[in-house]
Amino acid sequence: LSRILYADVIPDKVNGIVPEDNDIAFENIDFFYEKDEFKMEKLSFSIAEKTMTALVGESGSGKTTITNLLLRFYDVHKGKITLGGTDIRDIPYDELLDRISIVMQNVQLFDNTIEENIRVGKKGATKEDIIKAAKKARIHDFIMSLPKGYETDIGENGGILSGGQRQRVAIARALVNDPAIILADEPTGNLDSQSEKEIMNFFQELHQKGKTIVVVTHEPEVAKYTKRILHFKDGKLLGEDVL
Repeated sequence: LSRILYADVIPDKVNGIVPEDNDIAFENIDFFYEKDEFKMEKLSFSIAEKTMTALVGESGSGKTTITNLLLRFYDVHKGKITLGGTDIRDIPYDELLDRISIVMQNVQLFDNTIEENIRVGKKGATKEDIIKAAKKARIHDFIMSLPKGYETDIGENGGILSGGQRQRVAIARALVNDPAIILADEPTGNLDSQSEKEIMNFFQELHQKGKTIVVVTHEPEVAKYTKRILHFKDGKLLGEDVL
């Protein structure tokens, strides 16, 4: 986290290019963190839009760095990352973030209502937008079973919710701006096996409805829910499996 907080400010092209589609390509990427042994050199791979792909590797393999670079938390040192054939540095940053949402293992929920926790995903989202996202995330019925519904205060970090329910609120937050691409970074890491199955089946359904799903995981069993597995180690792509 400190790396991101103290990283250089990323330049934004407010009047940049808006791509027509959402194919992702990493082209001869070189990247390293300051004062760190980790580095990527000439990394290349592509992910077609509306596919479901897993990035697999142990901690330090580079898979989370890939999501950081795609979201432009950092810019590459050499090469380029493209979305729909356009260098992401030439895409307005708000446009990039409208297209890509992330669901993380450690869900950050706030001591506020369920409605406001979902609204974090889209500033100015209407109640209708929030209900629509909650229905897509299969959490609406549970919310309506609560005495105050969407006005229920969930406590510190969603204390009144189970792990699976917290993850579904996080997914609703990710879906509220209707992104084309969903990055799921270790999305089942804190869940029991039944909740893991439900969440991964849900990502499969989103894929079938036309979303691009990229699952970042170190667990082979989670990766098997996808159609294609890219294996990473020490910042290098070792190979891939097509399922």
